[in-house]
Amino acid sequence: MVIALTRTIILYILIIAGVRLMGKRQVGELEPSELVVSLLIADLAAVPMQDFGIPLLTGIIPIFALLSMTMIFSVLTMKNTRFRILMCGKPSIVVRDGTLDQREMQRNRYTVDELFEELRMKGCTDLTQIKYAILETNGQLSVLPYAACQPPTTAQLEIKTQEGGLPVILISDGRLMEENLHVSGHDRNWLDKQLRKRNCPSPADVFLMTVDETGKVYFSLRQEHGNKEDSL
Repeated sequence: MVIALTRTIILYILIIAGVRLMGKRQVGELEPSELVVSLLIADLAAVPMQDFGIPLLTGIIPIFALLSMTMIFSVLTMKNTRFRILMCGKPSIVVRDGTLDQREMQRNRYTVDELFEELRMKGCTDLTQIKYAILETNGQLSVLPYAACQPPTTAQLEIKTQEGGLPVILISDGRLMEENLHVSGHDRNWLDKQLRKRNCPSPADVFLMTVDETGKVYFSLRQEHGNKEDSL
């Protein structure tokens, strides 16, 4: 049992390292080469986990080799454009000026149903309003509508708006984040004042409290103390 646990922990750490090397991406956003490496690593790790008769190095060495190749390929794709195109491919324009590019769709084996599914998910239903629809190398569809079909911005409407700030968590599930409190430019006296203002006796009674760069505070009590929430 101890041997099985040890082998599992070692292989698990290696797999996590491999995933971290590929960057912060979701499964659907992996490049083809990254997806292949993920599948191979999972398969190599499963065998020594299940069969104790196989030496652990039989799984570790190939995993290290794949991780090393991943690092080398990552550097090459950054430095060499041709190698990047070879490994990752190129984006394909499947809609241009409101017209479907059937040849590009056939080359990518991209069906009309798949195209309209992606368009609906992005709130687009009229092809004539689309300037470009680009099938990216990770399989995602980027949609660029005509300028006249895009919603106006506040700058175009000449409306003055206040920039929102990035919220900082001060209290999370009753725990005070002292470092975040200082980073936000406030102290314990300010925090106590905010708690008294909301009739809250201590940080332990707070489920979530945040403050952004503009001074806006979000406050939510823990459920056993009620469901009070406010935003000032």
